[in-house]
Amino acid sequence: MSMFEFQGLIGEAPTFRRLLNAARLVATTDANLLLIGEAGTGKESLAREIHRLGDRRDQPFQVLPVTGMAAEDLVAAIDQAHGSARGGSLFLDEVADLPPLAQARLLYWLAGPGSAVRLMASTRHDLWQRVRAEAFREDLYYRLAVVPLELPPLRERVQDIPLLLEHFLALTAATHGLPAPRFSLTAQRQLRRYPWPGNAREVRNFCERMVILCPGEDLGPENLPWEIRRGEREEAEGSSFKLPAGGINLQELEIDCIRQALALAGGNKSHAARLLGLTRDTLLYRLEKYLIKA
Repeated sequence: MSMFEFQGLIGEAPTFRRLLNAARLVATTDANLLLIGEAGTGKESLAREIHRLGDRRDQPFQVLPVTGMAAEDLVAAIDQAHGSARGGSLFLDEVADLPPLAQARLLYWLAGPGSAVRLMASTRHDLWQRVRAEAFREDLYYRLAVVPLELPPLRERVQDIPLLLEHFLALTAATHGLPAPRFSLTAQRQLRRYPWPGNAREVRNFCERMVILCPGEDLGPENLPWEIRRGEREEAEGSSFKLPAGGINLQELEIDCIRQALALAGGNKSHAARLLGLTRDTLLYRLEKYLIKA
Protein backbone atom coordinates (compact mmCIF):
# COMPACT_ATOMS: atom_id res chain seq x y z
CA MET A 1 0.00 0.00 0.00
CA SER A 2 1.54 3.27 -1.04
CA MET A 3 2.29 6.10 1.34
CA PHE A 4 -0.27 8.88 1.69
CA GLU A 5 1.19 12.37 1.95
CA PHE A 6 -1.03 15.36 2.64
CA GLN A 7 1.30 18.38 2.85
CA GLY A 8 3.47 17.05 5.67
CA LEU A 9 0.89 14.61 7.07
CA ILE A 10 2.44 11.30 6.15
CA GLY A 11 1.31 7.72 6.61
CA GLU A 12 -0.12 4.56 5.14
CA ALA A 13 -2.02 3.12 8.12
CA PRO A 14 -5.68 2.39 7.26
CA THR A 15 -7.04 4.76 9.94
CA PHE A 16 -4.81 7.53 8.61
CA ARG A 17 -5.83 6.93 5.01
CA ARG A 18 -9.51 7.11 5.97
CA LEU A 19 -8.87 10.39 7.78
CA LEU A 20 -7.19 11.97 4.74
CA ASN A 21 -9.87 10.68 2.38
CA ALA A 22 -12.52 12.30 4.59
CA ALA A 23 -10.48 15.52 4.69
CA ARG A 24 -10.38 15.65 0.89
CA LEU A 25 -14.15 15.23 0.72
CA VAL A 26 -14.92 18.03 3.18
CA ALA A 27 -12.27 20.40 1.76
CA THR A 28 -14.55 21.42 -1.12
CA THR A 29 -17.42 22.27 1.23
CA ASP A 30 -17.98 25.09 3.70
CA ALA A 31 -18.98 22.77 6.57
CA ASN A 32 -17.58 23.63 9.99
CA LEU A 33 -15.01 21.11 11.18
CA LEU A 34 -13.97 19.82 14.60
CA LEU A 35 -10.50 18.24 14.56
CA ILE A 36 -9.98 15.91 17.51
CA GLY A 37 -6.62 14.51 18.53
CA GLU A 38 -3.78 14.47 21.01
CA ALA A 39 -1.07 17.14 21.02
CA GLY A 40 1.31 16.73 18.11
CA THR A 41 -1.01 14.71 15.85
CA GLY A 42 -1.16 17.49 13.24
CA LYS A 43 -4.53 19.18 13.76
CA GLU A 44 -3.42 22.61 12.55
CA SER A 45 -1.49 21.11 9.62
CA LEU A 46 -4.60 19.23 8.54
CA ALA A 47 -6.73 22.37 8.86
CA ARG A 48 -4.27 24.33 6.70
CA GLU A 49 -4.33 21.63 4.04
CA ILE A 50 -8.14 21.50 4.01
CA HIS A 51 -8.13 25.27 3.51
CA ARG A 52 -5.56 24.98 0.70
CA LEU A 53 -7.66 22.40 -1.13
CA GLY A 54 -10.93 24.34 -0.79
CA ASP A 55 -12.56 27.20 -2.67
CA ARG A 56 -11.26 29.70 -0.08
CA ARG A 57 -7.60 28.88 -0.77
CA ASP A 58 -6.85 32.44 -1.99
CA GLN A 59 -8.36 33.99 1.14
CA PRO A 60 -6.80 34.26 4.63
CA PHE A 61 -6.25 31.33 6.98
CA GLN A 62 -6.42 32.86 10.46
CA VAL A 63 -5.27 30.97 13.58
CA LEU A 64 -6.62 31.94 17.00
CA PRO A 65 -4.97 30.09 19.93
CA VAL A 66 -7.44 29.90 22.79
CA THR A 67 -5.44 28.51 25.72
CA GLY A 68 -4.18 31.00 28.28
CA MET A 69 -6.18 34.04 27.14
CA ALA A 70 -8.50 35.94 29.47
CA ALA A 71 -12.20 35.86 28.58
CA GLU A 72 -12.37 39.58 27.73
CA ASP A 73 -9.27 39.33 25.54
CA LEU A 74 -10.72 36.30 23.77
CA VAL A 75 -13.94 38.12 22.96
CA ALA A 76 -11.96 40.94 21.35
CA ALA A 77 -9.68 38.43 19.61
CA ILE A 78 -12.66 36.53 18.18
CA ASP A 79 -14.11 39.76 16.80
CA GLN A 80 -10.75 40.71 15.26
CA ALA A 81 -10.03 37.24 13.87
CA HIS A 82 -13.51 36.98 12.36
CA GLY A 83 -12.86 40.22 10.51
CA SER A 84 -9.32 39.27 9.44
CA ALA A 85 -10.44 35.89 8.13
CA ARG A 86 -13.43 37.26 6.18
CA GLY A 87 -13.87 35.18 3.06
CA GLY A 88 -11.37 32.63 4.34
CA SER A 89 -11.01 30.19 7.24
CA LEU A 90 -10.72 30.74 10.98
CA PHE A 91 -8.93 28.01 12.96
CA LEU A 92 -9.66 27.97 16.71
CA ASP A 93 -6.91 26.03 18.44
CA GLU A 94 -8.03 24.11 21.57
CA VAL A 95 -11.61 25.34 21.50
CA ALA A 96 -12.48 23.35 24.65
CA ASP A 97 -10.58 25.97 26.65
CA LEU A 98 -12.98 28.78 25.64
CA PRO A 99 -14.53 30.43 28.72
CA PRO A 100 -18.34 30.93 28.71
CA LEU A 101 -18.18 34.60 27.69
CA ALA A 102 -16.05 33.80 24.64
CA GLN A 103 -18.27 30.82 23.78
CA ALA A 104 -21.26 33.17 23.64
CA ARG A 105 -19.38 35.59 21.37
CA LEU A 106 -18.33 32.83 19.00
CA LEU A 107 -21.90 31.55 18.84
CA TYR A 108 -23.05 35.08 17.99
CA TRP A 109 -20.82 35.10 14.90
CA LEU A 110 -21.76 31.55 13.90
CA ALA A 111 -25.47 32.18 14.26
CA GLY A 112 -25.34 35.50 12.41
CA PRO A 113 -26.81 35.73 8.92
CA GLY A 114 -24.41 34.80 6.14
CA SER A 115 -21.21 34.35 8.13
CA ALA A 116 -18.35 34.93 5.70
CA VAL A 117 -15.89 32.67 7.52
CA ARG A 118 -15.42 28.92 7.46
CA LEU A 119 -14.73 27.74 10.99
CA MET A 120 -12.37 24.92 11.89
CA ALA A 121 -11.71 24.13 15.54
CA SER A 122 -9.42 21.69 17.29
CA THR A 123 -9.48 19.98 20.66
CA ARG A 124 -7.43 17.39 22.52
CA HIS A 125 -10.34 16.81 24.92
CA ASP A 126 -13.64 14.97 24.65
CA LEU A 127 -15.77 18.03 23.91
CA TRP A 128 -19.04 16.16 24.42
CA GLN A 129 -17.95 15.32 27.97
CA ARG A 130 -17.42 19.05 28.52
CA VAL A 131 -21.00 19.59 27.31
CA ARG A 132 -22.29 16.94 29.74
CA ALA A 133 -20.36 18.65 32.54
CA GLU A 134 -21.96 21.99 31.52
CA ALA A 135 -18.51 23.44 30.82
CA PHE A 136 -19.20 23.90 27.10
CA ARG A 137 -22.36 25.14 25.39
CA GLU A 138 -24.34 22.38 23.69
CA ASP A 139 -25.64 24.71 20.95
CA LEU A 140 -22.06 25.80 20.16
CA TYR A 141 -20.90 22.18 20.12
CA TYR A 142 -23.41 21.26 17.42
CA ARG A 143 -22.42 24.25 15.31
CA LEU A 144 -18.73 23.35 15.55
CA ALA A 145 -18.97 19.58 15.12
CA VAL A 146 -20.78 19.48 11.79
CA VAL A 147 -17.99 17.20 10.54
CA PRO A 148 -15.76 15.78 13.30
CA LEU A 149 -12.39 14.40 12.14
CA GLU A 150 -10.37 12.30 14.59
CA LEU A 151 -6.58 12.18 14.16
CA PRO A 152 -5.16 8.88 15.45
CA PRO A 153 -2.14 8.99 17.77
CA LEU A 154 1.11 7.59 16.43
CA ARG A 155 1.07 4.61 18.81
CA GLU A 156 -2.02 3.39 16.91
CA ARG A 157 -0.29 3.56 13.51
CA VAL A 158 3.09 2.05 14.31
CA GLN A 159 3.74 1.20 10.66
CA ASP A 160 4.01 4.93 9.94
CA ILE A 161 6.90 5.54 12.37
CA PRO A 162 9.67 4.60 9.88
CA LEU A 163 8.04 6.80 7.20
CA LEU A 164 7.96 9.79 9.54
CA LEU A 165 11.53 9.22 10.69
CA GLU A 166 12.78 9.06 7.12
CA HIS A 167 10.80 12.16 6.13
CA PHE A 168 11.84 14.35 9.06
CA LEU A 169 15.47 13.24 8.99
CA ALA A 170 15.71 14.28 5.33
CA LEU A 171 13.77 17.51 5.95
CA THR A 172 15.78 18.68 8.96
CA ALA A 173 19.08 17.62 7.39
CA ALA A 174 18.27 19.78 4.35
CA THR A 175 17.16 22.66 6.58
CA HIS A 176 20.44 22.69 8.52
CA GLY A 177 22.68 21.74 5.62
CA LEU A 178 23.95 18.67 7.47
CA PRO A 179 24.08 14.95 6.60
CA ALA A 180 21.43 12.82 8.32
CA PRO A 181 22.59 10.18 10.81
CA ARG A 182 22.03 6.47 10.13
CA PHE A 183 20.44 4.12 12.68
CA SER A 184 21.36 0.48 13.19
CA LEU A 185 18.64 -2.16 12.82
CA THR A 186 18.49 -2.54 16.61
CA ALA A 187 18.05 1.21 17.05
CA GLN A 188 15.35 1.24 14.36
CA ARG A 189 13.44 -1.51 16.17
CA GLN A 190 13.68 0.45 19.40
CA LEU A 191 12.40 3.61 17.72
CA ARG A 192 9.47 1.65 16.30
CA ARG A 193 8.56 0.27 19.76
CA TYR A 194 8.69 3.67 21.47
CA PRO A 195 5.10 5.03 21.94
CA TRP A 196 5.93 8.64 20.88
CA PRO A 197 3.54 10.39 23.31
CA GLY A 198 4.21 13.71 21.54
CA ASN A 199 3.21 12.08 18.23
CA ALA A 200 4.52 13.44 14.91
CA ARG A 201 5.75 16.65 16.55
CA GLU A 202 7.96 14.59 18.87
CA VAL A 203 9.32 12.61 15.90
CA ARG A 204 10.25 15.85 14.13
CA ASN A 205 11.95 17.25 17.25
CA PHE A 206 13.87 13.99 17.72
CA CYS A 207 15.07 14.00 14.11
CA GLU A 208 16.21 17.61 14.32
CA ARG A 209 18.09 16.92 17.56
CA MET A 210 19.89 13.92 16.09
CA VAL A 211 20.78 15.76 12.84
CA ILE A 212 22.30 18.64 14.83
CA LEU A 213 24.12 16.54 17.44
CA CYS A 214 25.14 13.51 15.35
CA PRO A 215 25.42 14.61 11.69
CA GLY A 216 26.30 11.74 9.37
CA GLU A 217 27.06 9.34 12.22
CA ASP A 218 26.18 5.65 12.54
CA LEU A 219 24.02 5.34 15.65
CA GLY A 220 23.07 2.38 17.82
CA PRO A 221 20.58 2.05 20.71
CA GLU A 222 23.10 3.52 23.14
CA ASN A 223 23.02 6.79 21.18
CA LEU A 224 19.26 7.25 21.47
CA PRO A 225 17.82 9.82 23.92
CA TRP A 226 17.27 8.79 27.51
CA GLU A 227 13.46 8.76 27.32
CA ILE A 228 13.54 6.22 24.49
CA ARG A 229 16.16 4.01 26.17
CA ARG A 230 14.22 4.19 29.45
CA GLY A 231 11.13 2.76 27.76
CA GLU A 232 13.18 -0.17 26.48
CA ARG A 233 14.54 -0.89 29.96
CA GLU A 234 11.07 -0.80 31.49
CA GLU A 235 9.85 -3.24 28.85
CA ALA A 236 12.76 -5.57 29.58
CA GLU A 237 11.98 -5.54 33.30
CA GLY A 238 8.58 -7.04 32.55
CA SER A 239 4.96 -6.00 32.53
CA SER A 240 3.07 -5.02 35.67
CA PHE A 241 0.32 -7.42 34.54
CA LYS A 242 0.84 -11.02 35.65
CA LEU A 243 -0.97 -13.75 33.77
CA PRO A 244 -2.79 -16.09 36.19
CA ALA A 245 -1.42 -19.63 36.30
CA GLY A 246 -4.73 -20.95 35.00
CA GLY A 247 -4.74 -18.51 32.07
CA ILE A 248 -7.55 -16.15 30.99
CA ASN A 249 -10.21 -15.88 28.33
CA LEU A 250 -8.82 -12.93 26.37
CA GLN A 251 -12.05 -12.34 24.43
CA GLU A 252 -14.14 -12.15 27.60
CA LEU A 253 -11.62 -9.78 29.15
CA GLU A 254 -11.73 -7.52 26.09
CA ILE A 255 -15.55 -7.48 26.05
CA ASP A 256 -15.61 -6.64 29.76
CA CYS A 257 -13.10 -3.79 29.28
CA ILE A 258 -15.13 -2.36 26.40
CA ARG A 259 -18.35 -2.45 28.44
CA GLN A 260 -16.66 -0.79 31.41
CA ALA A 261 -15.21 1.95 29.19
CA LEU A 262 -18.64 2.64 27.65
CA ALA A 263 -20.15 2.85 31.13
CA LEU A 264 -17.45 5.27 32.33
CA ALA A 265 -17.91 7.36 29.18
CA GLY A 266 -21.67 7.55 29.58
CA GLY A 267 -22.12 5.78 26.25
CA ASN A 268 -19.95 8.25 24.31
CA LYS A 269 -17.98 6.08 21.88
CA SER A 270 -15.21 8.59 21.18
CA HIS A 271 -14.49 8.98 24.89
CA ALA A 272 -14.70 5.22 25.48
CA ALA A 273 -12.23 4.63 22.65
CA ARG A 274 -9.75 7.04 24.25
CA LEU A 275 -10.12 5.29 27.62
CA LEU A 276 -9.13 2.04 25.88
CA GLY A 277 -6.31 3.58 23.83
CA LEU A 278 -8.16 2.83 20.59
CA THR A 279 -9.37 4.88 17.65
CA ARG A 280 -13.13 5.31 17.36
CA ASP A 281 -13.13 3.20 14.17
CA THR A 282 -11.38 0.35 15.99
CA LEU A 283 -13.88 0.49 18.85
CA LEU A 284 -16.83 0.46 16.44
CA TYR A 285 -15.34 -2.59 14.71
CA ARG A 286 -15.05 -4.44 18.02
CA LEU A 287 -18.57 -3.46 19.08
CA GLU A 288 -19.84 -5.02 15.87
CA LYS A 289 -17.51 -8.03 16.16
CA TYR A 290 -18.65 -8.86 19.70
CA LEU A 291 -22.30 -7.78 19.15
CA ILE A 292 -22.05 -5.24 21.98
CA LYS A 293 -24.96 -2.82 22.05
CA ALA A 294 -24.02 0.75 22.96
